[in-house]
Amino acid sequence: MKFLLVLCFLGSFAIRESLGEVIELKEDNWDRVLKGEWMLEFYAPWCPACRALQSSWEEFSTWSEDLHLHGIAQIDVTKGPGLSGRFMVTALPTIFHVKDGEFRQYRGSRDKDAFISFIEEKKWTELETIPSWKDPRSIQMTAVSYFFKMSMLLRNAHSAVTEVYGYPPWVSYSIFAIATVLVGAFLGLILVCCIDCVCPPQKNLSVTVTQPEKKDSDDDEDDIKDDTPEGEEDTSKPTNVRKRRAKKAE
Repeated sequence: MKFLLVLCFLGSFAIRESLGEVIELKEDNWDRVLKGEWMLEFYAPWCPACRALQSSWEEFSTWSEDLHLHGIAQIDVTKGPGLSGRFMVTALPTIFHVKDGEFRQYRGSRDKDAFISFIEEKKWTELETIPSWKDPRSIQMTAVSYFFKMSMLLRNAHSAVTEVYGYPPWVSYSIFAIATVLVGAFLGLILVCCIDCVCPPQKNLSVTVTQPEKKDSDDDEDDIKDDTPEGEEDTSKPTNVRKRRAKKAE
C-alpha cells in the first residue's frame, strides 16, 4: 500500500513538472498554440537579451497550471527560420499572447511578476490583435515563411562554399547569380505556357476583298478623260460648220 502511495506521489510530481516546463515549438507543431491560451517567446541562443530573459521565462512556466494556461512555449529562430517569417519577427526577444487563435504582441516588462500579472488581470484584453494580413495562418504569411527558409538555405550554402570548401566569396555570388538567371528563365517559360493555355491567341479572320481587274482599254479611256481639261470642247468630234477650202493658186 505504501509503495502505491509513493508511486502516485512521484507520478503527480512528474506530471506537475512536465506541465511547468517550457515547451519548445518547431515548424511541425507550432499550430498547437491555436487552441487555448498560450504565451509564446521567440529567441535566439546568440541574443544577450534572450539569455537574460531565459531564467524569468522558466520561472514563469511553473505557473502555467495555476494561471490555467495551456502552455508557455518558445521558438528558436535559428532552428525555425520559417516561423520567424510567419510571425514577422523583427526583434528578439519577441513575446506573443495567444488566445483561441488570436495573437497579441506583449510589450510589457520582462520579468516573472509582470507576466503573471498580465495573465491574472487579463491585461491582454487591452491590446489589439495583430492585423488580419499578418495572421500567421494567412496565405501571404505562409509565403513569407518559405522566403525566410530559402534565405536561410542560401546563407548556409554560402557558408559551406566559403568556409568549408575555402572558395572566395565571388565564387559563391557567381553561382547564385547564374542560378537566379536560370530559375528566372525557367519560371518565365512556365508562365508563358500557362498564359497560352488559359488565353490562347486568336486567329486573324480578316477577309481579303479582291477587285476585278480593269481592261486596258478602260484604263486608256480613263486616262484620256482625265487629260481633257474641264470647260474645253472635244475637237475630235465632227462639227456641222463647213470650212471653206482654200483655192489653189494657179
